[in-house]
Amino acid sequence: MNTSLPILPTISTTFIVLSAITVAIGWYLIKQRKIEAHMKAMTVAAIFAVIFFIIYASRTIFIGNTAFGGPADIEIYYTIFLIFHITLATVGAVFGIISLVTGYKKNLKRHRKLGPITSVIWFFTGITGVVVYLLLYVFYSGGETTSVIKAILGF
Repeated sequence: MNTSLPILPTISTTFIVLSAITVAIGWYLIKQRKIEAHMKAMTVAAIFAVIFFIIYASRTIFIGNTAFGGPADIEIYYTIFLIFHITLATVGAVFGIISLVTGYKKNLKRHRKLGPITSVIWFFTGITGVVVYLLLYVFYSGGETTSVIKAILGF
């Protein structure tokens, strides 16, 4: 088990967890018919998700992605899981934007249909994100980190 955790992945993972928790709170609030509180919670969840994305994208561009550093015999399972997580996160982000827009525009018929699906997807995105973090930085030491700029420009 790794005893030294990298600061930016730890911070960004914290924000995605906060986003998922806040989505769960927002879901609870709407079940209680507390519409104003629901809107505030979902707005905060979106802000947490945007903060995560800014940290993640900045780190990926300037510092880089960290390769899986665990045993070679489970790397394929990690890669499949990572692809699942990335797909879930992408779908969740698109659904999240649509859900926020439909909610703010008071298109409640569409929002009520899409919101619960979005919430479940986003919650599982948070969970799978934590698993990716644990596999990359806690259970195993991360592999090589290469920045996108370095990879593109060949430095």
